[in-house]
Amino acid sequence: MNAPTDAPTDAKLDAKTDAKTKAQCMRKPSLPIIPLSRDDLPVGATQLARFMIGKYLVHDVPEGRMSGRIVETEAYPVGDSTSHAFIGRRPHNGSMFLAPGYAYVRLTYGLSYMLNMSAEAEDVGAGILIRAVEPLEGLPLMEARRPGVPLRDLARGPGRLTVALGIGQSFDGRDLCTGRDLWIGVIETGDVPVGVTTRIGLSREMHRPLRFFEPGSAFVSGPRKLLVAPHADLGDGPQI
Repeated sequence: MNAPTDAPTDAKLDAKTDAKTKAQCMRKPSLPIIPLSRDDLPVGATQLARFMIGKYLVHDVPEGRMSGRIVETEAYPVGDSTSHAFIGRRPHNGSMFLAPGYAYVRLTYGLSYMLNMSAEAEDVGAGILIRAVEPLEGLPLMEARRPGVPLRDLARGPGRLTVALGIGQSFDGRDLCTGRDLWIGVIETGDVPVGVTTRIGLSREMHRPLRFFEPGSAFVSGPRKLLVAPHADLGDGPQI
């Protein structure tokens, strides 16, 4: 049986999402984002990964401000064999052993930079991966870095995110709690809905529910089936 002709396609969804997001950005040319301090951040990769959903990633550059709402993260807690910190502290992964809120940026497979954030007490290696953001401010700057890409895909995925926001190796070790240059912030207060699933693209420790995302967001990465969260919650949930 043929599919109904009015069934939504990826192209239709992309166009609808692009139009909606651009309209929202025009109504909000300057967002009242408040920098997060280190004291605001929970200690622990699982807790921090959940906490960062609905927060904001900001990059202030000479040409203007780029910002996005964080809609997807993954946790890499202490003892996780897939974590870069599992081998212990080394020159290349030292940023993972800083207090919560420092950037850990690494080139993955020689192709894409990934933006992570330290998540444990000083000298304890753990982190979270920022997987996707909903672009909000500075869309022309992001589109110039990823020309010809639908708005929905500008920062939908960790490698795309760093290109769109101009984040490279030089940001490794950067304090994200300063409110300057590259930083994290908040607008809304209170709880936001959080979906929880297993992580994407791993060959081990695949069973652990350590991927967090904003349910219903069109900017979350991965297959659409992963947008359905078997462990959706509004609170802290179980600790991993």
